[in-house]
Amino acid sequence: MPELPEVEVVRRGLERWVAHRTVADAEVLHPRAVRRHLTGADDFAHRLKGHRIGTPSRRGKYLWLPLEDTGQSVLAHLGMSGQLLVQPHEAPAEKHLRVRVRFADDLGTELRFVDQRTFGGLSLHDTTPGGLPDVIAHIARDPLDPLFDDELFVQALRRRRTTVKRALLDQSLISGVGNIYADEALWRARLHYDRPTPALTRPRVLELLGHARDVMNAALSVGGTSFDSLYVNVNGESGYFDRSLDAYGREGLPCGRCGTAIRRRAWMNRSSYFCPRCQRAPRVSS
Repeated sequence: MPELPEVEVVRRGLERWVAHRTVADAEVLHPRAVRRHLTGADDFAHRLKGHRIGTPSRRGKYLWLPLEDTGQSVLAHLGMSGQLLVQPHEAPAEKHLRVRVRFADDLGTELRFVDQRTFGGLSLHDTTPGGLPDVIAHIARDPLDPLFDDELFVQALRRRRTTVKRALLDQSLISGVGNIYADEALWRARLHYDRPTPALTRPRVLELLGHARDVMNAALSVGGTSFDSLYVNVNGESGYFDRSLDAYGREGLPCGRCGTAIRRRAWMNRSSYFCPRCQRAPRVSS
């Protein structure tokens, strides 16, 4: 699934091409694409019509389009294969086009939601006083948020009776970090994914947080990580941070620090990639 850098790339594209445009009409081509909008496809399309889109926003992996003067926002779940594309009106419809939004202007482009696997979708929600769709009000700030509190994160992480990678993926503790950037940050910090969080000192947690910020900023600067054609910007371009990954997806390849072969282990229905020499597993107490 796309993580913070990939979602932020999409958000920036939407801010450039969609913000402050008024919806002329919306067309739902597959009801599953709006299944989280409980009142159905027709109601979803009707509620968008005639409203002006505000500045697209993001928290962690979550992206939404505020509808000005309504107190509501369109929340986009990209899922495994969801794409928000800005296309010319005359561009042929994509094979997996699910929702089309046309605008009341003469710019010649429209917004399309394309989703091959239909795990993603769009839905309309009330907006909290803090500006978030109400269904994601519990999501923590992400490490690129200017209001992210490093000290509160340190305290919260060290109180958790868990392991460090589980903590990084806990969206109520810190948002935006997924499997790719967790493995990359842990590699940079020389921490094994199963290191218990109570054993981490404040300096080590701050170091790890710094690495998480650095790797996500580096990914953001090159359009994110695209392993296939499904993770793209609004103009269809892929990111290429996959060329700079140090751990994730590099099983059997030499560690960039010590030359030891990177290993992969099954972990929580995912995989964890790590260097067995640089990131030594914690000792199991007897």
